[in-house]
Amino acid sequence: MTDSTSQTLTAHVPTLMTVHAHPDDEVIGTGGTMAQWVDAGRRVVLITCTRGEMGDIVVPELDTPENHRRLGEIRAVELEAAMAALGVTEWDNLGYRDSDMMGRPGNRDPRTFWQASLDEAIGRLVWMVRRYRPDVMTTYNDFGGYGHPDHIRTHLVAVGAFARAGDPAWYPEQLAPEHGGTGGTGATEAEGGLAPWAPAKLYEQAIPASVRSALQERMEAVGERSFWSPPDDATPEQLAEFEAFAARMLVPDETITAWVDVTPALDRRWAAMRAHVTQISDENPFVRFGADAWRDFWFREAFVRRESRVPAPDQETDLLAGLEDGAPGPYGWA
Repeated sequence: MTDSTSQTLTAHVPTLMTVHAHPDDEVIGTGGTMAQWVDAGRRVVLITCTRGEMGDIVVPELDTPENHRRLGEIRAVELEAAMAALGVTEWDNLGYRDSDMMGRPGNRDPRTFWQASLDEAIGRLVWMVRRYRPDVMTTYNDFGGYGHPDHIRTHLVAVGAFARAGDPAWYPEQLAPEHGGTGGTGATEAEGGLAPWAPAKLYEQAIPASVRSALQERMEAVGERSFWSPPDDATPEQLAEFEAFAARMLVPDETITAWVDVTPALDRRWAAMRAHVTQISDENPFVRFGADAWRDFWFREAFVRRESRVPAPDQETDLLAGLEDGAPGPYGWA
């Protein structure tokens, strides 16, 4: 992990900050975009909110009590390998414990992201936004994509940080005195203090309905179930509950505002996906049909632009659209 401590930017490099819940999430939704920003000479910073300690281990021979006990450390190693495949050299962790799933004992652990104070968690990410100074941020939608508590929390924290990081009234203890700081370390910016920073755009990553349907059809054609297949022998009540859940996951194609062609990065995205050994088995729908089919389903990454502080086209092919000819001010794009 690169330690970026200097806050004085002599020449601002366009910066993307992707905010994710666990190691492996970054590749699924934003891996190709991250790699292509690196290719273009731009800066990429990954923020992972938890270490993924409560995840399953999908490789039977690795699914041992010892590995579950140190799963956070194992997934950190996997993340480092994935970032090497994508060419990303800066990533950080928000410092919370994996929240497991709703209704399970692990979800009640007071150390988890789900149980944390929302204002405190937003403040942590605000500190990182002010430190790394992204132009563009990505997160999940308000359902977290599929209802995982850490993904839902990631959405709330990223939306909150996007709104607050540029406002010196929020978390003024983080700021250097010359930028409105009221306490904290009292360090000037030259000494490592922070300044407010307002990113320009915030996106929610998405798996569009067309991709979901195509993948589901391919799996069902070979007799396999997908994430989106209704349960067998479900009661009418269970089927209604599943259909309501599936509807929450659905992202219609017409709501997508950015389709990013990541074809040049597909091999690296595939390598990064396979680096998450404990989490993504050969049966996972994201890799089930091999590297060749990967090009059929995952040659584009899709996003819904949630907020923009600058004029931007209705449809985009690059998350930097609308910013190419401009430059942020000393406090970002406010």
